[in-house]
Amino acid sequence: MKKSRLMIFAILVLAGILITQLNQIPNLNKQLGQNKATLKQSKTSKKQSQTIVSSPKAQQDNVSDSTKLVTAFVKTFSNQPTSSYSDTLKGMATEKVINELTQTFAPSVTFSDKAHYEVPMVAIKNTWGSDLKYLVIAKSDAQSVAYTITYDTDEKLVTEMSRLSLKGTFDNEK
Repeated sequence: MKKSRLMIFAILVLAGILITQLNQIPNLNKQLGQNKATLKQSKTSKKQSQTIVSSPKAQQDNVSDSTKLVTAFVKTFSNQPTSSYSDTLKGMATEKVINELTQTFAPSVTFSDKAHYEVPMVAIKNTWGSDLKYLVIAKSDAQSVAYTITYDTDEKLVTEMSRLSLKGTFDNEK
């Protein structure tokens, strides 16, 4: 009798342990997925770092190409009507940036059919990494506008943008 009680108790304890372990499988699967993603990101970072260190010329070309694309992006949205942004800027910027431009930036800046904006200055804040930060000045006969732009070299898209207020004077501003 005592042995059977002891066996039942042992079976219940083992069943409890088994149930507890089975309940932890989803959490462990989730942790495994997160760790795999972290490992993949680390490997990508390591590979990118090795590429940058081993080939600064490639990074320099990457920055040069990105600067050209950012300049083209600013020229495109500065010289287009806001109604065409969703079509003309697709593939150049994220939907978030296009929506911000359509709703926020464009109405606060005079983009008329007569005004033609040039981009006389594109300055880069950092040249290493996948997110390049730019300061861009767009200039017309009537006004100058400054923007900070973040360009993701992996996605080849403008991911963030904000308009800056210009302090000081430009010789052609009215």
